[in-house]
Amino acid sequence: MDTEAIARERIDRLREFAREATVDGDAERARRYVRRARRIAERNRLALPREFTRFTCDRCDAYLRPGANARVRLGDGHVVVTCDCGAQARYPYD
Repeated sequence: MDTEAIARERIDRLREFAREATVDGDAERARRYVRRARRIAERNRLALPREFTRFTCDRCDAYLRPGANARVRLGDGHVVVTCDCGAQARYPYD
């Protein structure tokens, strides 16, 4: 395996670990997983997967769970996700 494939696999596994940590209620551990996955992507010059960017907060590195630590609203052609820290992310939809 080349280093890019290994890095992608590690990022995906860290995303799963962050999701599980958030479900268990350990937000700080989930933040550590998110930060580590972002660092791996930076070092290997990889773009993060869409599932990762849509479910993480850019400001506080929290793994977002709608209804638990994130509010999701639908606008005209876009989704607005608001984290508990106040950061908002907007994504288009069809």
